[in-house]
Amino acid sequence: MNTDRRVRVRFAPSPTGPLHIGGVRTALYNYLFARQHGGDMILRIEDTDSNRFVPGAEAYIIEALEWLGIKFDEGVGYGGQYGPYRQSERRDVYRVYVRQLLDAGRAYIAFDTPEELEAKRAEVDNFQYDATTRGMMRNSLTMPADEVERLIADGMQYVVRFLVEPNIDVEVNDLIRGRVVINSSILDDKVLYKSADDLPTYHLANIVDDHLMEVSHVIRGEEWLPSAPLHVLLYRAFGWEDTMPRFSHLALLLKPEGNGKLSKRDGDRLGFPVFPLEWKDPKTGDVSRGYRESGYLPEAVVNFLALLGWNPGNDQDVMCMDELIRLFDIEKCSKAGAKFDYEKGKWFNHQYIQHADNEILAELFRPVLREHGVEAADEKVVRVIALVKERVNFVRELWDQGGFFFVAPTEYDEKTAKKRWKEDSATQLGELSSLLETLDVSFVAIEVEPIVKNWIEQGGYHLGNLMNATRLALVGESKGPHIFDIMEVLGRDETVRRIRRAVEVLG
Repeated sequence: MNTDRRVRVRFAPSPTGPLHIGGVRTALYNYLFARQHGGDMILRIEDTDSNRFVPGAEAYIIEALEWLGIKFDEGVGYGGQYGPYRQSERRDVYRVYVRQLLDAGRAYIAFDTPEELEAKRAEVDNFQYDATTRGMMRNSLTMPADEVERLIADGMQYVVRFLVEPNIDVEVNDLIRGRVVINSSILDDKVLYKSADDLPTYHLANIVDDHLMEVSHVIRGEEWLPSAPLHVLLYRAFGWEDTMPRFSHLALLLKPEGNGKLSKRDGDRLGFPVFPLEWKDPKTGDVSRGYRESGYLPEAVVNFLALLGWNPGNDQDVMCMDELIRLFDIEKCSKAGAKFDYEKGKWFNHQYIQHADNEILAELFRPVLREHGVEAADEKVVRVIALVKERVNFVRELWDQGGFFFVAPTEYDEKTAKKRWKEDSATQLGELSSLLETLDVSFVAIEVEPIVKNWIEQGGYHLGNLMNATRLALVGESKGPHIFDIMEVLGRDETVRRIRRAVEVLG
């Protein structure tokens, strides 16, 4: 096999619904591999299953991958010299190769109806269409050639099946799993083409497309591993074995408990998304949560997914895309499934929020502010985020931690008031408000804090009690950053106003 070829990989989803997070990981690993080797990343849409096509799914896939920073060099929406990149637009291409297999005796035409196949399954235990059963079925191997031609001319629907020779050991050299050998006798004569919609099945289309698009490596989920021997046999049948791509079959993403494949139901049950973007089902109208709409940063999702089934062999967790590209090694991907630790996903998001530019976070926070009827100056939003972001995992939580900066409390937490509001709090806060109102300095923490603390000491007041009561007055409960930072952001007038209102209400 030629190992000096240019690296070309493809991500080839079907537009049958939203892109599952497992599919996103497959796309990511393809991207990391391509970039690491200076190769090309292709987006191909495998829409040969016309019955399962879902409107909007293709646009969703493209938008999701763009949001995550997984960039393509060619393909649907990107162009390129190997197109078209939608399989439904390649019918003429596939017909040529279906005919090639038929003419070479490597495939045959079958007219069996669904009812006839069902009857045969009932009659024959563990029935599969193969060398032991094809002789009893209605196909071009058992029927006269003129009858086959007549049925086709009369518009009878048919399929083209691959003729699998029995008892051949088929070797698949997998970059993750090593040498896998499967005997061809366990394979059935897979359908390669359906006359009903004039489209090939995945098995033929992906082989033809990968060959014509000069794909060097196929990185896909392990659900395709049982089909890999069939694909090797197809490459041989076409005479393309010398340029056959190297295979890598990725282990599954598992439920958080580890028992079975991760599904949308697991996300619904445990409260985490399994799709990159929010998805509204065009048939039912059901809305599924997305990572973007749940407040995850794309860089955090990428970092989290990259480490589900691979690790760089060191203790490093937080890695940007460039670091992932540098360190990624497809041969070190795990053979075992990876538990989907959604709590770790939250941890990654927290890390990325801490390091994110506050101006970028402010843009993401604006829709949340608008939901609460708040329009605020950019400068104030950025300052608030800087003060509270260390306490949050998600952008939306910035409101829980810092909403009081924008909306004054209208009531005071009962438990906190009982604990923090002392007999002398009203008197002392009344004096504090007068002091703040008349201070002849800039109303910034570094100026105000030493003056207030000196005043507290001179008055013989209890620092903790007075500060706790002040926090209650400004916030409405016992949370928030450093009290003098809160005062600075609120400004002199608003700080004084809130203190005096608390004195009035709490007495």
